[in-house]
Amino acid sequence: MTEPAPTISPPPPPRSTTSWLPSLDRRELAAIFVGGALGTLARAGLSQVLPHSPTQWPWATFVVNVVAAALLGYFVTRLQERLPLSSYRRPLLGTGVCGGLSTFSTMQVEILRMIEASAFVLALGYTVASVVAGYAAIHLTTAAVRRVRIRG
Repeated sequence: MTEPAPTISPPPPPRSTTSWLPSLDRRELAAIFVGGALGTLARAGLSQVLPHSPTQWPWATFVVNVVAAALLGYFVTRLQERLPLSSYRRPLLGTGVCGGLSTFSTMQVEILRMIEASAFVLALGYTVASVVAGYAAIHLTTAAVRRVRIRG
């Protein structure tokens, strides 16, 4: 007796390698890109205006990081409570502008250069001042926005 020919089933569909990713909104990505470019250009411009050596305080990086923290406090507090979820202002201003404006990596390179130049006190002071000023900026800006909102 002959056996029936085996049936060949089609191969399973390929698994998506990006199934774990959330759906991407290209307009949101564009808003982040544009905001990041604007923030980066502002930071680059300020670093050209305020150059420094490894034994001097890096004012450009310090200022942009504190300003970015203050802006982030404003945007998170103000925009989160006022704008609908579909608004592109949050990714444009928060993730884009503030992310492009601030620069933790440049701060770390500057600290390393200070240490290499044996400016240990300057490196420690810059590190502490950057963290404290950034935290204070975001805290004070958030509190001010909430205070104005309560009055208004």
